Amino acid sequence: MATQDKPTAGGVVALAAAVAACALCLLPAPARAQLRVGFYDATCPNAEALVRQAVAAAFARDASIAAGLIRLHFHDCFVRGCDASVLLTVNPGGGKTEREAAPNNPSLRGFDVIDAAKATVEQSCPRIVSCADIVAFAARDSINLAGSVSYQVPAGRRDGRVSNESEANLNLPLPSSTAKVLTDKFAAKNLTVEEMVILSGAHTVGRSFCSSFLDRIYNGSTPIVGSGLSAGYATLLRALCPPNANQSTLTTTAIDPSTPAVLDNNYYKLLPLNLGLFFSDNQLRVNATLNAFVNNFAANETLWKERFAAAMVKMGHTEVQTGRCGEVRLNCSVVNPTSSSAELGSSAPAVDDEGVAAS
Repeated sequence: MATQDKPTAGGVVALAAAVAACALCLLPAPARAQLRVGFYDATCPNAEALVRQAVAAAFARDASIAAGLIRLHFHDCFVRGCDASVLLTVNPGGGKTEREAAPNNPSLRGFDVIDAAKATVEQSCPRIVSCADIVAFAARDSINLAGSVSYQVPAGRRDGRVSNESEANLNLPLPSSTAKVLTDKFAAKNLTVEEMVILSGAHTVGRSFCSSFLDRIYNGSTPIVGSGLSAGYATLLRALCPPNANQSTLTTTAIDPSTPAVLDNNYYKLLPLNLGLFFSDNQLRVNATLNAFVNNFAANETLWKERFAAAMVKMGHTEVQTGRCGEVRLNCSVVNPTSSSAELGSSAPAVDDEGVAAS
């Protein structure tokens, strides 16, 4: 009968460390290492500048990319936390990825900008800066370019190794969401009702495919009257979108028809005029509690921008992996190759809570 080799002392220690680290990753975020502003000051001091340059170059070519990068961060954080899982093109466990889910495909964009930023960062500081942090930096830089809003991003996120289409379908709020669904989905991510209204203001930039609002302008092939859209706006949308439009119909329209490339509070001013494009936008108007916040932000752009920056920072802490959890991906689209010495999914050098490479 064949005998099994006895594990070496070193192997037992390594296995115990791996198990302990995996258990740590399952703890609530407050029990783990926290994100920190200036996390890469010692290991990659030019990381944020390099990301900013990549975003600025893309913005100069197409200002609408800012909306795409803001949305990319949002859709990343709402599924498995802010771990860059939305960037993966292959799920090691099999099945479709988040990128292939209906809320993301074909509307989600900005992947090429993240890849460009990652490439320049890797040239300067190999295997140090996570894709999840790059996504957070890129969203911040997009907000600054589109709305002149500045804030600091705490960093130290690690990249996840799982990306499931089904989880994206389950967790992401949809343009058809009711007020209750919206508040429940945001509450599940530790975001308040007010923060939900604040973050919805990101709809002041960006574009939408016809399929996201088709049920507001047609019932089958019959035009709808009284869906919460002004008659004139609905007529314009019907001229743009045929009743048989679907996800393969690539026609788009600005979500904010007045200032579509500027991150401002115009979104809130449009809602009382029945110019909220999505059913979910109109829910903020017809729900009394939510509408009170809408009125506050419509009247005070400075207040909204301040709270928007704070809400983005808070959202960026959602279910993060830090310390030895997760990995630092070498290529944002695929997980790192596994090895016996990287059982936790990281072939990059471990970085401690101060952003310093561990021995």
